[in-house]
Amino acid sequence: MLIKDLKVKGTTVTLKRGTVAKNIRLTSNLEEVECNVEKVRGLVLKTCFLKKA
Repeated sequence: MLIKDLKVKGTTVTLKRGTVAKNIRLTSNLEEVECNVEKVRGLVLKTCFLKKA
């Protein structure tokens, strides 16, 4: 679940606070995860913008 609104680079999509990320996978960087969100697949997010739902 996102803790603040985020603009996604390369698209016109803005992810709103409270949006749930699905299919979360770890990356080689401990501060980042790869996930699927609403209209965006394979999105890499920093863990500081996520909280456990």
